Amino acid sequence: MPAAITAIGVHLPDRVLTNDDLTREFPEWTIEKIAGKTGIDSRHIAGDDEYTSDLAIGAVRALEQQHGVDLSTIDHLIVCTQTPDHLMPGVSSIVHGAAGLPSSCGTVDLALGCSGFVHGLGLASALLDAGQAARVLLVTADTYSRLLNPADRGVRTIFGDAATATLLEPAAQGRGAHAFVYGSEGAGAGALCVPRGGLRSGGLPMAAAPEQRGLRESRFDLYMDGPAVFDFTLRVVPPAVEQVLIKAQVERGAIDTWVFHQANRFMLGHLRRKLGIPEDRFLIDLADVGNTVSSTIPIVLARALGRGELTSGSRSMLLGFGVGLAWAGAVMAW
Repeated sequence: MPAAITAIGVHLPDRVLTNDDLTREFPEWTIEKIAGKTGIDSRHIAGDDEYTSDLAIGAVRALEQQHGVDLSTIDHLIVCTQTPDHLMPGVSSIVHGAAGLPSSCGTVDLALGCSGFVHGLGLASALLDAGQAARVLLVTADTYSRLLNPADRGVRTIFGDAATATLLEPAAQGRGAHAFVYGSEGAGAGALCVPRGGLRSGGLPMAAAPEQRGLRESRFDLYMDGPAVFDFTLRVVPPAVEQVLIKAQVERGAIDTWVFHQANRFMLGHLRRKLGIPEDRFLIDLADVGNTVSSTIPIVLARALGRGELTSGSRSMLLGFGVGLAWAGAVMAW
């Protein structure tokens, strides 16, 4: 019994960081250069007193108010985040209480990044298929802006903050998410990491230390080895696509829309050309939000659904890849 996406709520913080703002901080980078490399014009940034649970609750409220979802009917809540408010309790517990979900609703936090939405979709499908839940709420929420060193222009141009809330229910025959494929290369996890702020000191690549990057230490100082992440993506995504197609028993031409993690336009363009996917079937929608980590795929889906582009009977390939280094793919039959 696969999971069907019934509705998606999206919440973006009010504060906006534009390329014009960034060029004032980094005069050597023009607005055109930033947009040309990333495909991003602006990104939403959490306010000083706004944390991951606040964004998550905003997305749940958007789902409730815009789609008329009755939160008292939710059986299980999954919150995917890598920027929790606290070490404990989990963000799912905070969201559960603030949203007034029933005491019979299970909660779990999923500490995944760019592949998190598809991983969460797979977990929700398993809960539905096993009869452990009838309605699952999958929330993605991150405030990556709090992890970035203010002087690290490479990551500040890319990441934005956002949250989504997706209602998942049992799918009708021949519909829903299926053909899940997962993968990990944990040996490369240091290519995208946060060297500060955890319980353990050290254990990550020396290059991740801010002083090694010519930066004054901030609180967390997220590190990204861009070339390593790019090479990883180009190497693992094409075979992952083939594995999903084989598992789904469909030809590439039977996929109507391709929705990949919205890392940046440059990377997505390389992937599209390497896979030979027609441009009109390959959805890119990050110009005004940036890379929102686990929220990129559901934001694209929510906007495409709003435009009527995901019609009944069509199929989408969903593929997340990045932090971990991990990836996850599936087919969604609408």
